[in-house]
Amino acid sequence: MRTSAEPVQKINTTIEEQPSNFELLWKTRKEQWNKKRVLMLVVSLLAIGMGIFHIYTAGFGTLPSWQQRAVHVLWALLLIFLIYPFKKGKKFGYIDMFFIGVTLITGYYMISGANGIEMRQGNVSDLDMIFGTLLLVLVLEATRRTNGILMSLIGLFFLMYIFFGRFFPGILAHPGARYGKMIDQMFNSTLGVFSAPIYVSSTILILFVIFGAFLMKSGGGQFFTNFAFGALGNKTGGPALSAVGASALVSTITGNGAANAAITGSFTIPLMKRMGYSKKFAAAVEAVASQGGQIMPPIMGASVFIMAEAIGVPYIKLALYALIPAIIYFLIAGFIVYFHSRKLNLSGISKEILPNPWEALIKQGYLFLPILIIIGLMVMGYSPMKAGFYAIFITVILSWIRSSTRMNLLRILGAIEDGVRGALTVIAACATAGIIVGAVSLTGLGMNFSRFMIGVADGKTFLLLVMIAISSIILGMGMPTVSAYVILAVLGVPALVAAGINLIAAHMFVFYYGVLSGLTPPVAITAYTTAGIAGSNPNATALYAIRIGAGGFLLPFIFVYNPELLLQGGNTATVSLAIASALISCFVFAAAVENYLIHRLNIIQRVLLFVASAVLIIPGLMTDLIGIVLLVAVYLWQKRDATVKAGVIIATDVNRDYS
Repeated sequence: MRTSAEPVQKINTTIEEQPSNFELLWKTRKEQWNKKRVLMLVVSLLAIGMGIFHIYTAGFGTLPSWQQRAVHVLWALLLIFLIYPFKKGKKFGYIDMFFIGVTLITGYYMISGANGIEMRQGNVSDLDMIFGTLLLVLVLEATRRTNGILMSLIGLFFLMYIFFGRFFPGILAHPGARYGKMIDQMFNSTLGVFSAPIYVSSTILILFVIFGAFLMKSGGGQFFTNFAFGALGNKTGGPALSAVGASALVSTITGNGAANAAITGSFTIPLMKRMGYSKKFAAAVEAVASQGGQIMPPIMGASVFIMAEAIGVPYIKLALYALIPAIIYFLIAGFIVYFHSRKLNLSGISKEILPNPWEALIKQGYLFLPILIIIGLMVMGYSPMKAGFYAIFITVILSWIRSSTRMNLLRILGAIEDGVRGALTVIAACATAGIIVGAVSLTGLGMNFSRFMIGVADGKTFLLLVMIAISSIILGMGMPTVSAYVILAVLGVPALVAAGINLIAAHMFVFYYGVLSGLTPPVAITAYTTAGIAGSNPNATALYAIRIGAGGFLLPFIFVYNPELLLQGGNTATVSLAIASALISCFVFAAAVENYLIHRLNIIQRVLLFVASAVLIIPGLMTDLIGIVLLVAVYLWQKRDATVKAGVIIATDVNRDYS
């Protein structure tokens, strides 16, 4: 037992900050320079230059549309070929120099002749054909290096589909297109590589990734972590609940499930293991929370900006529509963690060794202001780009309030570099997604695919939803959420809308499954990342993560049939009733999944709770009453069993005492 003289050992929730290349080079500038250090400096200066370019254009006006997008893509390609070697694990070599040379030559042609290239839409020149082809090769190679071979092959498949469509069966067949027409679509216009995904990437997405880097450098991630652990750590299941809260908050900044898992999982997973949770459970909880951060407003992994562009709805409205389902997702995960902890009889962490949430709020709460300012500016009518621009500068100013969070020039430049480097993977994926969008548009595949899916479903909406959900998970495997969403939006959404499903619900449906593909084997990137930290079996961890995140896999079906959860349709009363019944359903569903309420459920009680959770999400007062009656019945049944069991134990103890 600890004596009063012994100090209280606080738990360590520190997020280890990794200095950028530029910061490392500056701090070691007196060391001997070699080829490696020169390459690091070139990369750092190019990344900082790219970040400053995008911050400047966000505040003071962008270049003409095609030129802005072309500069954005070319700059990213140059950095990718400098940072990511041709073969993973190898050093920078001659092949990389070759691709850099081709990028520079292609870039010179595109930038010096930008006006002419745009003017030749519909009548491409021979040089356009050559450099358009080179750009496509560069984009696919950059995507292979940053996102893996799968995404690159998908882009290549869609390019081939343009020419060989006549060999496809039935409704998927098309006459094919000339090579010049393909180049015109992909290169000379803003309908291919430079289509909507790159438009959003070059104006909004990169800015918010840079903003996230500034927020992390200023200590925002540490504040969110301390606040979550301080507020939830002492509750039943505290360590796991804290991991859910901290990871959800931090991943709204990072926008990447696997990256967030690596950041917060480094201390949440070991802490959960020390408190008695299994390796598999600890890794699965972190994976579910980290991946789910991408569905939590306001930033939502930046996919919401592309969605807003595709639907034509202001970003701030989409963030509001997405709020209730996101809360439900985390509530279900939190309740499952709570019931699991109750089942194992695991208590929370002592308040003595936890961060004080009020102290964290008082000392660092101002670091949450930039996110509130972004929301406020957009409610006032500012564009996301302008809001992001102002938020970056406000974050720097707010960081000066305390010496521990103060950002000097070196840290500012480091944040810019980190932000740009963090955006490269998504930029490459967006460029390849642009190829896919262009191919779908040129061939009419989107409409044909919709007719095909609707034909197979044969008027059965539920069957169509199941097919789109499975397709979304498969297409989303191994890809960043942004690129997965773009592909799913052009292929899956038209079929759902044609079947009479609400437009917002249709986009959210494919978006959710694109996000959750990060938890599903065989390419469960986020789950595999946390499994590596925990030392658990990767596939077993992924399957357990699916169990904990089961609510996320059901939610899209729920809001398709009950669009009030997306604030679509209905009046205040019906929306309020839908939200209330959904929240109760979360609790009931979590108890059924974890097989625990007051104590372990028997098979009949578990089935009744699953039925209760299902009827609670069906719109209508009668179904809500049925669900509540079933919940109360199971609760009273469990209460009676607990009382009987306690009476038997007491009677046994009494008999033992008198024997």
